[in-house]
Amino acid sequence: MKYRECYDNGWRRLLEAGVEEAQLDARLLLERICGTDRNTLLAHGDREVSEQEWQAYETAIVRRCQRIPLQHILGSQEFMGLEFEVNEHVLVPRQDTEILVEEVLRELQDGMRVLDLCTGSGCILISLLRYSNGCQGVGADISPEALEVARRNAEKLLGGEREYIFLESDLMQRVEGRFDIIVSNPPYIRRGEIDTLMPEVRDNDPRLALDGGEDGLDFYRRIAAESPAYLCGGGQLYLEIGCDQGDAVQELLLQQGFREVNVVQDYAGLDRVVYGCWPILRE
Repeated sequence: MKYRECYDNGWRRLLEAGVEEAQLDARLLLERICGTDRNTLLAHGDREVSEQEWQAYETAIVRRCQRIPLQHILGSQEFMGLEFEVNEHVLVPRQDTEILVEEVLRELQDGMRVLDLCTGSGCILISLLRYSNGCQGVGADISPEALEVARRNAEKLLGGEREYIFLESDLMQRVEGRFDIIVSNPPYIRRGEIDTLMPEVRDNDPRLALDGGEDGLDFYRRIAAESPAYLCGGGQLYLEIGCDQGDAVQELLLQQGFREVNVVQDYAGLDRVVYGCWPILRE
């Protein structure tokens, strides 16, 4: 079969299955399996696809038709210019979360200590350490399976050049010491809304990483209340939020005594990050 014929067959089946970006997904799957790039479809559409490549592509298309996330099939996702391993044990890193990382990088200075709560794939902490010098990082997550993914990502992307550990912990339960920055993309979906999400998320992302309680704010309450005991004076807390949670999370931080609390919008103009500074306490 010809390369373009494979592609056309693939995207049409994905479209029938309700996959929104059928053409893009079909092309990316074909490129990964055949070791090609986007120019192949344009310039070499008559390339013969081997039987082995066709069988692998067929398997991938069937899985995508079942609404298995594209990133799970590919086994990776790009985030902050880095390639992260992902699977069913972690949330797929999303572009929205790059806003969170970019905000932290504005204030991150060499030698700071960073705590990443609900670290998942480790994409936030690893990106911060990769784009800074001499910083120390702790990534905490309640899921041992997620931590294994994070450790593999860190070994690949940081190696022995950065100082970090990944810790199995229910938020701060097993965390020790104080930090200059605490950052988190915690579960924030309202429990009653999870079943309304796209199948790729609802049926494939870990429920632990989605469920934010009845109002979606359970983790923000805990993090806002517990963070002061782990922040240095002048340290900052950064939180990714749902687009309708800005006012509520901002108020939680203010009630706990954080200062200079701000809401940052994403490129679509939606509330995406809340951050605040823990004051320097004077006797």
